[in-house]
Amino acid sequence: MRDTIAHALTQGHRTGEPLMLLARTKTLPQDRVLTCALPAGPEAAPAARAAARRRLDEWGIDEETAFTTELIVSELVGNAVRYGAPPLQLRLIFERMLTCEVSDAATSAPHVKHARTIDETGRGLFIIASLANQWGTRYHTQGKTIWAEQPTQPSTTSE
Repeated sequence: MRDTIAHALTQGHRTGEPLMLLARTKTLPQDRVLTCALPAGPEAAPAARAAARRRLDEWGIDEETAFTTELIVSELVGNAVRYGAPPLQLRLIFERMLTCEVSDAATSAPHVKHARTIDETGRGLFIIASLANQWGTRYHTQGKTIWAEQPTQPSTTSE
């Protein structure tokens, strides 16, 4: 059916017509998702890093990706603590890509800043944008979710 619709949409010159997007969704197994409520204070980032590291180890994620993920998680959570509003939540999703999500109750839009060398803050989203394949923000009725996605490789170390 998808191919039939795609073929029909690409035939001839069309302008001003509505486009329909079809997507198939599936539920991921629980062992492929980590969901973790976070405190709204300075203890949030260390708690999130520790929870992420435990799950990444369970998933067998290679050390370089795990380290990068911990940094992304730390920056996302730090921004949520500083600029967001409680409640805060971390979610990691491991499927084709490794997705890190941090949700908070604020609706303010995040902005990448280009900090000067003497600035002590303002590098979080710049770091995330540099490390992740892609990142973005989803808004919902309870606030927003900032996400970052990166490819994964299975660990080559044997236990």
